[in-house]
Amino acid sequence: MLVVDALTKDFDGFLAVKNVSFEVAEGEILGLIGPNGSGKSTTFNLIAGALKPSAGSVRFRGEEIGGLPAYRVAHAGIGRTHQIAKPFRKLSVLDNVALAAFYGANQRITRDEAYRRAKETLELVGLRAARVENLGAAGLKKLELARALATQPKLLLADESLGGLDHAEMEQAAEMLAAIRRERGITIVWVEHIMGVLMRVVDRCVVLDHGEVIARGKPAEVARDPTVIEVYLGTDAPEVQAAAHAARR
Repeated sequence: MLVVDALTKDFDGFLAVKNVSFEVAEGEILGLIGPNGSGKSTTFNLIAGALKPSAGSVRFRGEEIGGLPAYRVAHAGIGRTHQIAKPFRKLSVLDNVALAAFYGANQRITRDEAYRRAKETLELVGLRAARVENLGAAGLKKLELARALATQPKLLLADESLGGLDHAEMEQAAEMLAAIRRERGITIVWVEHIMGVLMRVVDRCVVLDHGEVIARGKPAEVARDPTVIEVYLGTDAPEVQAAAHAARR
C-alpha cells in the first residue's frame, strides 16, 4: 500500500531523514520507532504532505504522492493524527469531526453526510463529550483519532497516540487501533514511545536513529537487536522483549 524509497529531508545542511526506505502492506500495523530526534515525525510529515522531500519517493497505492500538499494526500486516502492535539476549541466536538469529514472528502459531500459520518466516528472511538474544554488527555486523543478517521482514510498515520495517558487508557487506545484495523480494514503506521504496549499490537517495526533505518522486522526480532537495545531500548529491553514475545505472530 505504501512504499517509501530513499526518502531524504535536508534542512539547510541538516539531514533530518537520510535515505529512509520501507514498505507497508495493506491491512498491516507497522510500528515506526526510535529515540527522540530520530526522524520519525519528519518522516510522517513527508508522507502526509506537511513537508516536501529533498529527495526520494513516496508511493501510495501505486501513485507518487511525495511533495503533494496535505489536502491532496488526505484526498488520496491518508489520514493522520498529531501527538499534540490542536482542536478548534470554539467548535463543539461534533463540529470538529464534521469539519474533518468535509476536509477529507475527495468529492463534495452534504452537510448531513458530514455530520452522519462524524457521529458514527465518535461512536467508534467512544467519545461522547459535547464540548472540547471538557476533554482530558484521553478525550483529546480520541478526538484527534476521530478527526483523522472522519476523512475516511485507507492508511492512518498515528503519531504517539498513547502520550499523556495512564496505563488503563493506554491499553484502551491500543485496542482501539487494533479494532480500527480489524473492523474498518484500515492500514496503520504507528509512531510510539510506549514500547511495552506497541509491541503487542504491531505486525512489524522499522527503527530509526539519526534519520536512518537501523533495524526492521517482527517485534520479537527488533526487541532482541543489539543495536536497537544500545541506542533506544536500554534497560527497558527485557520488558519490551517480554511484550513482543507474548504477542509473537
